[in-house]
Amino acid sequence: MPSTAISAQGTIVQIATGTGGAKTITAMAAGNPTIFTSSAHGLSLGDVVAIASVTGSVATSVNGLNWVVTHKTTNTFTIGLDSTGLAYTSGGTATPVTYTAIGNIKTINDFESGSASEIDVTNLSSTAKEKRLGLVDNGGFSLGIHHSNADAGQAAMQARRLDGAAVNMKVILPTGTAPTASFSALVKKFSKNAAVDGVVEGTADITINGAITWS
Repeated sequence: MPSTAISAQGTIVQIATGTGGAKTITAMAAGNPTIFTSSAHGLSLGDVVAIASVTGSVATSVNGLNWVVTHKTTNTFTIGLDSTGLAYTSGGTATPVTYTAIGNIKTINDFESGSASEIDVTNLSSTAKEKRLGLVDNGGFSLGIHHSNADAGQAAMQARRLDGAAVNMKVILPTGTAPTASFSALVKKFSKNAAVDGVVEGTADITINGAITWS
């Protein structure tokens, strides 16, 4: 049987660095997921968009919130909302987060390595220990890099380490049925190391802040 292994070469890690121009929404297909029509929107899988000014009974479920783009065509995009039974009247915009690739990455270690806690639900009628899983803690991961003062992605990562603010990030695998992971993150550490006959290297420790959406 031929191998279906995915080559790591070409993997991209991106960090949010701003917002783009608002995309005009002209229609919605209710259901699970929800599909919005926006002509030539130019969005990518895993992008985060802030939706505003939608009217209709769906408005309170989407307006003022950030959503991950889970599927797309040239003129439509999908978000993870079950809008069954809700109606769209008119209007709306989707303002995307813009991303910058982090350059010179050598390694990505322990991505999606977190786990759920165990909850003991054993009682006096139990015949053995009974457990349930609690909320998933998606943990964190580390990036091994060649440091560069000129790289905008590394500069953004350093800025978030200094201010402690949560930031949207994406990990884009080279291939696969759902190659893009989108999530909120905290940059805990960004250290540098240097040695004779070497280049300046760095390690960034990233904590995943909430859920990961694969698209």
